Formats: sequence, C-alpha cells, structure tokens
Amino acid sequence: MTTTKYIFVTGGVTSSLGKGIIAASLAKLLQAQGYRTTIQKLDPYINVDPGTLNPYEHGECYVTDDGAETDLDLGHYERFLNVPTSQSNNVTTGRIYQSVIDKERRGEFLGKTVQVIPHITDEIKHRVQILGQTGDYDIVITEIGGTVGDIESLPYIEAVRQLKWDLGENNAIVIHLTLVPYLSAAGELKTKPTQHSVKTLMESGVMADVLVCRTEHELPEDLRIKLAKFCNVRQEAVIQSIDASTIYDVPNLMLEQGLDKVVLKKLALESSTPDLTQWNQFLERHKNPTGEVTIGLIGKYVELQDSYKSILEAFIHAGAENEVKVKIESIHSESLTEKSAAKKLKHLDGALVAPGFGERGIEGKIEAVRYVRENNIPFLGICLGMQMAVIEYARNVLKLADANSTEMDENTPNPVIDLMESQKTITDKGGTMRLGAWDCNLVDGSIAEEVYQSSNIQERHRHRYEFNNKYKQQIEEAGMKATGLNPETGLVEIVEIPKHNWFVGVQYHPEYKSTVANPHPLFVAFVKAALNFKIDKNSVSMAQN
Repeated sequence: MTTTKYIFVTGGVTSSLGKGIIAASLAKLLQAQGYRTTIQKLDPYINVDPGTLNPYEHGECYVTDDGAETDLDLGHYERFLNVPTSQSNNVTTGRIYQSVIDKERRGEFLGKTVQVIPHITDEIKHRVQILGQTGDYDIVITEIGGTVGDIESLPYIEAVRQLKWDLGENNAIVIHLTLVPYLSAAGELKTKPTQHSVKTLMESGVMADVLVCRTEHELPEDLRIKLAKFCNVRQEAVIQSIDASTIYDVPNLMLEQGLDKVVLKKLALESSTPDLTQWNQFLERHKNPTGEVTIGLIGKYVELQDSYKSILEAFIHAGAENEVKVKIESIHSESLTEKSAAKKLKHLDGALVAPGFGERGIEGKIEAVRYVRENNIPFLGICLGMQMAVIEYARNVLKLADANSTEMDENTPNPVIDLMESQKTITDKGGTMRLGAWDCNLVDGSIAEEVYQSSNIQERHRHRYEFNNKYKQQIEEAGMKATGLNPETGLVEIVEIPKHNWFVGVQYHPEYKSTVANPHPLFVAFVKAALNFKIDKNSVSMAQN
C-alpha cells in the first residue's frame, strides 16, 4: 500500500458523544486487520496546548514520550492501539495560528495579506498530513474536536472539504457522529437532530460518508432507511453506537455493526476478520473478576473523573491482569484531617495519592500518607503524591516539622522538595516543566526493580519541582530509600520504604503508559499488593473471631 488513506471524524448536535472512543475503536479494528493506523486530534480552542488548563476545564492533560502536553483523547488512542503518540497527534487552533503568525513575522508570505483561507486552512491541511507523509502509517484517523456549526470549527471543516478534493476519490472519507435521542414521553427515537447536523455539515461543503448514531436504544430498520435517505448515505453506512457497559466493548460493537467493512470499502481497501483475541481475553478477565479490592484515590479534582482518566484506566488494566475488580473510592484531599483520616481510610486495601499542582488540599494528602504509612496499607504516590510522601516522612519521622515544598511555601526552612536550578528563572508556565520520557536507573533488590524486571526504565514526566538531594542522605538513613535515579541529573525518581508492606512513590506518571495490551507493571504490582493485604487482613480478622 503506497497511498496513505485519511478518515475524518466529526461530531454534531452536541459534544461529548464519544468521538475519541469511536475513532480509537475503528483504529483498533483496522489495526487488527494488519493496517498500520494512527489517530490525531484537532482541538478548536486557542490555547497552544492543554498544559495550562485547569483539569476541571478540560480533564486530564496527557503527556507523550516526546514531551507534548495533549488532549486526554490521545490516552484513549494509546490504550487501544498500544502505539505511542507524539506532538503531531494533537493540534490546537492556538498552535495553528502561532505557526502562521510566526511565518508572517519571518516574511515567508512575501508581503501577502494573511487570511483564514488559504493560510490557516493550508496550515491545518499540512498538520493533518504530517503523520501520513512519514511512511509509517497506512491509515490516519483525524478526530475534529467540538461540534459542527461552531464558529471555531469552521476552518477545520473547510480544510477537510479541501483535503477530500485534493486527495481524490477513495483516499479520504468523513465519519459523522450524531445523537439519536429517545423521547420517553413519546416513546420514540428522533432523527431530526441527526438530519440537521448533516445539513449543517453539507452547508460547509462536506458530505458525510458514514453516520455513527449514538443512541440508548436499538435503531429499527425503518429508522436506518429514513436516515440513509435523508442524509445521503447508504443504508449499511448508518452505524448504531449504543450505550455500552465499558468503553472496551465498543470495538466489538462496531465490528458487529460492520463499521470497519464500510470504511475499508469506501477507501478501496480489502477487509478481513480482525484478530481481537488478546483484546477479548482482556475483556473476559475484566468482566469476570474472581475478587475485589478497594483503593482510595486521594486527590483534589475527584469531582471530575476525567481529571484522573489515565489512572482510572490503568486500574482497569491492572485489575484485569490480577483478575480482580478494582473499586475506586474517590476521596477529596481537602476533606482529610488528622481526625477524619482513620474513618475515611481504614477500610481501604490500598491508597493512591494523585498528582496535581498548587497548595490546595496538600495537607490532606500528607495526612493520607501518614495514615497509610503508619497502618501498613499499600501505597502508591504519583508525582505530587510522591512529593507529599517525602514531606510527610521528613515531618513525622525526621521530625522536621516545617518540612515542605517550595511550591507550597517558598520560604520553608526545610525545602525537601524544591525547584530545579534551571527552573528558578522561568516565568512562563506553558511547556516549561520536565516533560516526556526520561531514563531512570533502578537500585538492585528494590520493589521497583522487581516490578519492572529491569534495572533501566524510561517513564513520562510532567512536573517542575523535584526531590531535594540535599536531604537524600538524611531521609535514607531514617528508612525511606531512593530506589530510582535519573542517570544524567542524579534526580530522585522513586522512593520506597522497605520495612513497609508496599510503599512506592514515583516522580513520573506511570499511568500514561498503561495499555490494554501492556498493563503498567507498577499498577499491576500495586493491585496485587492490595489484594494480598486484603487477604491477610481477612485472615487476621477470622483468626480473632
């Protein structure tokens, strides 16, 4: 196959229909038939990237190996495909305009008036085709964020119109995801929102090739015929996307609907039966657990589950690997005090203190660490969670009562967590952290080495503050060990307490690399430790009774 094929996924009527999951599911089906497939996301907001966005605003910020701060949908792409994404897989309006304005300032347009068409649309077209031009992919799926008809989406839709024309027949198609709502009062499904959405798309000169209809109820045959007739698509190209119990069911649901066959036919490519053996084995374990563990997720954005999306998905992968259901109990760190800690945490089989930024809720996180450390409950701290573990240990074991991070108290006399020297003069926030994949050497005999089955690993980072090595010897002599170090900088990446049941804090974000095909070993080991802790706890309780 020499020509890269392009699939554009647009959404209508309302956002949050699940374009990312549909795109990832289709990509999985194509990949399972031997096609080298990748997915990119075009986001219409003017931020250069989601790095400076509050998690309440846009959910989790996902980080790639090359250090790009991207949309959380890229996490879905990686989890489904088990193929790393990069900066090229996420483009925002902010980045498009920044690039065009930079070119104008350099005089690259030779004095011409810079306009949305052709300059902005040309830049969009260029970004869409970057991945296809590498020669690494047979098919590039491009998900266009937002809703058709939005003002900010118009340049992207125009770029799609031009690309369909430029690339020629059978080389680019448009999948339009719409809502078919069910009106309980009338007891029927309504097609009008889909019809209007397709009409809006056509007003921009783009005709949908495939309709994917989000619905709570089965679409009857007569309704599919009606949609096909009114929306200018073939009947087999009206695809039902019914609510599923888990996002991991969607590839099989799309396979049943024949989405992959319709798409490949329109791209003039051969279709075969996708090999979903490994995927379905995972689903079987996920849906038929032999046990259950309760893990507390202690964070300050717990009201919005998307804030910790990758962590929640990593627990699903690790739970399936251990054949247990991981019940996540979200605990707001601001609600934790010395008095409330026991009540909120004593029943847990494990506790994860989540990443984050800023001082809000950190005393609650420190209190959570103290309780699980003193009560031998398995613990995993990620990024800020690891830093809170170091602060807690310094305060309560080393008796440095005023130990803190300079992020929370820049005048603390005991900054056990501090800025890197290279960060101290930076004022801009965007893209200035330690980002992307960094090497880490593991100490022989440590939990980390046993978990990874390797002495050298590479993990993704997203943070500005670090373990202060001035306190390393003091902390290690008191019983907390630094078991992972960056070979270039000597910065501490992992801390453990060997005498504890299972206590690991990591400066990086292991959740970003957990996929269905490769559950992250740290999450797998943590869930296993929680299961063993629960079994031991139950054994002690039975013996006492």
